[in-house]
Amino acid sequence: MSGQFLAADLTLTGGDRGVVVVVAVVALAALAVGYVLLKEVLAAGQGTTTMQGIAKAVQEGAAAYLKRQRNTLLVFGTIVFLLLFLLPSDSWGERIGRSLFFLVGAVFSFAIGYLGMWLATQSNLRVAAAATEAGGREKATRIAFRTGGVVGMATVGLGLLGAAVVVLVYTGDAPKVLEGFGFGAALIAMFMRVGGGIFTKAADVGADLVGKVEQNIPEDDPRNAATIADNVGDNVGDCAGMAADLFESYAVTLVAALILGSTAFGSTGLLFPLIVPALGVITAMLGVYITKARPGESGLTAINRSFYISAVVSAVLCTAAAFLFLPSSFAGTDGEQTATAGSPAVIAAVAVIIGIVLAGVILWLTGYYTGTEHKPVQEVGRTSLTGAATVVLSGISVGFESAVYTALVIGAAVYGAFLLSGSIVVALFAVALAGCGLLTTVGVIVAMDTFGPVSDNAQGIAEMSGDVDGEGAQILTELDAVGNTTKAITKGIAIATAVLAATALFGSYQDAIAKAFASVGASFTDAGSAFTYTITSPNVLVGVAIGAAVVFMFSGLAINAVTRAAGAIVFEVRRQFREIPGIMEGTGKPEYGRVVDICTRDSLRELATPGLLAVLAPIAVGFGLGIGPLAGYLGGAIATGTLMAVFLANSGGAWDNAKKLVEDGNHGGKGSDAHAATVIGDTVGDPFKDTAGPAINPLIKVMNLVSVLIAPAIVTFSVGADASTGLRVGIALVAVVLIVVAVVVSKRRGTAIAEEPAAAGAGA
Repeated sequence: MSGQFLAADLTLTGGDRGVVVVVAVVALAALAVGYVLLKEVLAAGQGTTTMQGIAKAVQEGAAAYLKRQRNTLLVFGTIVFLLLFLLPSDSWGERIGRSLFFLVGAVFSFAIGYLGMWLATQSNLRVAAAATEAGGREKATRIAFRTGGVVGMATVGLGLLGAAVVVLVYTGDAPKVLEGFGFGAALIAMFMRVGGGIFTKAADVGADLVGKVEQNIPEDDPRNAATIADNVGDNVGDCAGMAADLFESYAVTLVAALILGSTAFGSTGLLFPLIVPALGVITAMLGVYITKARPGESGLTAINRSFYISAVVSAVLCTAAAFLFLPSSFAGTDGEQTATAGSPAVIAAVAVIIGIVLAGVILWLTGYYTGTEHKPVQEVGRTSLTGAATVVLSGISVGFESAVYTALVIGAAVYGAFLLSGSIVVALFAVALAGCGLLTTVGVIVAMDTFGPVSDNAQGIAEMSGDVDGEGAQILTELDAVGNTTKAITKGIAIATAVLAATALFGSYQDAIAKAFASVGASFTDAGSAFTYTITSPNVLVGVAIGAAVVFMFSGLAINAVTRAAGAIVFEVRRQFREIPGIMEGTGKPEYGRVVDICTRDSLRELATPGLLAVLAPIAVGFGLGIGPLAGYLGGAIATGTLMAVFLANSGGAWDNAKKLVEDGNHGGKGSDAHAATVIGDTVGDPFKDTAGPAINPLIKVMNLVSVLIAPAIVTFSVGADASTGLRVGIALVAVVLIVVAVVVSKRRGTAIAEEPAAAGAGA
């Protein structure tokens, strides 16, 4: 097996470097287009003074949260930066580059998230104002979508620029340095996803339970102390969190493709994965600029049309590039590769097309299970006539069913790409290229995702200000429903990219092991049973079970964190209704800032345990049980994570839009028993779709990247002159102890809040 992973000629010619420079220029062009779109968005009208005041409160709350989160992440980032120096490497230059570009990936990931948050808080006001103007539906749709276009251009621009710079500077060492770049992006994205998700859903759940259910007031009623925090949460969770998530998906998929491509086809395989996303930049520009709702047309129809057009153009351009850049046949340096590699041009073209088709299928499939115009959501809405329990049960059923079909579609894409070559490394490279193909549409995907929270906030600002009514209010309600669907769609596509990237990274993991054995002059047979990959081996099956269990534990921790934080919000909002005179009459003003502070404190406090679990669990399994069980661990995490993420996201999306159906006048409309039932369903679904579900995407990539990074150290401490069983087991035990302590502390914190509601409500 190892011979398949050791062939690589990474010497770049002058022409090769010219290609990389062109890719870097395309990346800079994406950033320039993003700036042009930014100026267009900011030039739009800002509505009334009241609307501007509400928007300013949201802007200040979101900025304050991300500033405090940045300070928290600096601690984690610094520790990991230093630890990366301790991992084995071929040279100090490689170690320095890996650690340095870990910081670059982390900074880029945070910057993308911050940009998404900042611009969304500027745009929501402008979308609300546009809805009241002539051509309101079309104008509001364009502003909201082009807001996402700015973030999309920044995502593809920075991701592609970072990878191109690494290839230009490090060439032969580029794959190892890129591991650091991808790890930095994924780690920060996971923290932003978890923290932002806890914040947004704590505020949302707390606002709904007290406002809608107990006080029977509208969702964005200014009398509810949690409304500002709820709107802040949309931005720090859905905008900042998802923007960072999609950036790291982009970066990690590129990393996997570049590592496997360089191993499979040397410098040619290192360059082509850069060309594919560069073409994706061009089609993203096209997709953003052609998105225009026709008079009377649903915004979702316009957005979907742009997505499919850009996807088709991507497929044509990438196919042409494959046949122009890659040879029609290839004889590798390995005898097996010579016989089985096949035509690089055909393999690459078909693999990229598989990824693009997968994006389109996921878009349709997720839209079917979460859109208000389709049967699944309509059925969930209909069950509201018999109470909250049946709403919850029907939503869970939708999530389970959709997870099966989505997993089968993703599995078919992975297997289809894998079958393109008889060589394992080339086949895995094809899987990575399928991921690159899917991500040629990422510019439009980010725009679709950002559209959701921007339209949601726009409706909230309009309702809180009381300055938008009639047709303008109806337009914003329609855009909010469209945004719910686009958010659900992007979550489906995000998990598809996570699976493709994780599968490709699994190949990178094997590559790292093979090279580590070669470096110590040993073979797999020297390492004994702990290194077996046979799926029937009990130790590998143990790894599979642990990997699956970690996904469940991670999801439980995230949902429980929302439960605790939301409980604190409920107590605080109840206290304000009880103690501040005149709130319900509109003469007293709620203390919005106290709720924002509670959400901020609790969400940042809850970051540590899920983060430690993601980083330390692979270390515990790898050093404690061996390379074989760690391979099983990754397989179990990928499979379970796929199903769990889709189940959580689509259940939540179905519940949310079922509530929208009732609020639009179906089954009794607002204020009815059916409406109360769907509010409960939506409340259950909030941490599903916006906290735990999306956080699984970066989770499985973080665990894969940690495994790739530590694989050489596991081999070094297991075989050869530096082998040390005591050291290896000691590292595993330390990791286990830290995980146990973190989980116990987290559980005790929950018990303390449950026993002392008054203290929790007071922000103690």
